[in-house]
Amino acid sequence: MKQYCFYGWEQALVPACTDAFCGIRTPRDLYDALSEIWCAETCAPRLRAKWSPENPTLGQCSITAFLAQDLFGGKVYGVLRAGGNYHCYNVIGDCVFDLTSEQFGDEKLCYENNPEQERAVHFAKEEKRLRYEYLRKELEAYCRRKAAAR
Repeated sequence: MKQYCFYGWEQALVPACTDAFCGIRTPRDLYDALSEIWCAETCAPRLRAKWSPENPTLGQCSITAFLAQDLFGGKVYGVLRAGGNYHCYNVIGDCVFDLTSEQFGDEKLCYENNPEQERAVHFAKEEKRLRYEYLRKELEAYCRRKAAAR
């Protein structure tokens, strides 16, 4: 079995609730796909200068968590960070996973008793909504390419 490093990877086996993204059956599949898609353009502008292929999850949390919600359902929660920003992750039933936790290296985040995050609040920032739409479009294109290659 492939080893992942994102938080909750061991239990990240919840099934997709849509077949709109061919080949994305679990959050692990989504992580594999996004690992080829995340880029400086999808990174939060305030972190973009620090983004690199060696740390591809940097600045990707909210758009990734809401995209995962589109595919798997559940809720998005946020860990309050210094500076007042929230780091977003997913909860589906008893399954808690954070596809972008690797950006924090060895720092351990607390995934309990955090506030639910609302899509409308996050996407009120046009740049974030546009990054989410770009990421979603790139995932759709990725899935089409993979399906065509089969």
